[in-house]
Amino acid sequence: MADTTHEMTAVKIINTSGHPLPAYETIASAGMDLRASLNEPVILKPMERTVIKTGLFIELPVGHEAQIRPRSGLAAKSGITVLNAPGTIDADYRGEIGVILINLSEDNFTVKKAVGMGRWALPVTKESGGFLPISCRKRTEEKAVSEVPEKNKNL
Repeated sequence: MADTTHEMTAVKIINTSGHPLPAYETIASAGMDLRASLNEPVILKPMERTVIKTGLFIELPVGHEAQIRPRSGLAAKSGITVLNAPGTIDADYRGEIGVILINLSEDNFTVKKAVGMGRWALPVTKESGGFLPISCRKRTEEKAVSEVPEKNKNL
């Protein structure tokens, strides 16, 4: 019989977006929606690409990665997809998470605040609760979360 126990993986996160933390929408969801953190809408013209920020900063444990994948409904209905799918977030990345979107349709597409624009697959189990929030205030420091220890920089 297969082992169905899961080890908890803590992912530190800073959320400056004003939106709730990403969450699994159903018990069978493989990823969580990433939402646009914008002051004003962004218009993507046909074949145009841009990075849309999320207001999220994470600290993954060394040896893990997070992936950003397209939302199938957005791709099928509007021709909007993640350009470098799947986008990889390395364990030592400390900047704001951005989603590289491209408009493959013949029509302009407006990205609005809080729109779900990508799916985020993280190395956490649904049972673990997923995130360890460390701040929800405005980002004021140069680094969003703690530095990667020097001994782990060459792993």
